[in-house]
Amino acid sequence: MNWITNYVRPHINSLFSRREVPENLWTKCPECGTMLFHRELADNLNVCTNCDHHMAITPRERFTAMFDGGAFVEVKVPEPVTDPLQFRDQKKYPDRMKAAQRKTGEKEAMLVAEGEMGRTPVIAVGQDFSFMGGSMGMYVGNAIIAAAERAVETGKPLVLFSAAGGARMQEGILSLMQMPRTTVAVEMLKEAGIPYIVVLTHPTTGGVTASYAMLGDIQIAEPNALICFAGPRVIEQTIREKLPEGFQRAEYLLEHGMLDRVTHRKKLRDELVSILRMLGGMPAPTRADLPAPTLEAPAIPPELTKAD
Repeated sequence: MNWITNYVRPHINSLFSRREVPENLWTKCPECGTMLFHRELADNLNVCTNCDHHMAITPRERFTAMFDGGAFVEVKVPEPVTDPLQFRDQKKYPDRMKAAQRKTGEKEAMLVAEGEMGRTPVIAVGQDFSFMGGSMGMYVGNAIIAAAERAVETGKPLVLFSAAGGARMQEGILSLMQMPRTTVAVEMLKEAGIPYIVVLTHPTTGGVTASYAMLGDIQIAEPNALICFAGPRVIEQTIREKLPEGFQRAEYLLEHGMLDRVTHRKKLRDELVSILRMLGGMPAPTRADLPAPTLEAPAIPPELTKAD
């Protein structure tokens, strides 16, 4: 056995060899091309620190940042029938579902949570675009109905964060049926006098836009979010005309009266808390848990009141 060849040389090579860097430590901004360190990006809520571009964020990450102390309880959602149409394209529908579940670590495209936001009780619903494009299937319909029923039961306001490419083609007409079902759920909230706020994120399109995403008492959007039913390219090909700059983006819709606000993601929590407390007839939010100082004069110790 040659100990120089088998031991010394590999040991020296390992000291000077280039260490492999994990691929997920850096993210390239799709807007400006800046390379962003993953911790810096997470601390900034997935917003580019160079150009302020709002990247995708999962519902779980969003709720962790928005709920007090990152604490929330998931609301149970009834399970729908699995693969009701026995649908298959290039893959079987169950196989696509399993792949999406492995990729995201989530059961489905929507997460329902209950907790406090700025000491304000709230039910929150978040759509995950990374799960099959956030497509609206039977589970999404069940999730919105479960959230609405919980909101009516507890008297808590409902906040929904939309992000979807439309209906889920693998469920066919059963997916389209979620449009009237979710509309009825929103009507339940209105009849009970429960505030319903929608935050539209990039992108919100198709049947989602044509139903629950545009029925909020207050409509808020993140900057530059694409909000539409049919996409810009489809419209251009149909009418054969060039669309205006920024057409179907959040700022364009705000100018034309389709939205109430366009709010930066880092300011969204404070704005939601203020709106929810205002709609609920609650006092303005405080920035600390300690009570406000009193204006009474401090007591004077007896020894200081004695005459010399």
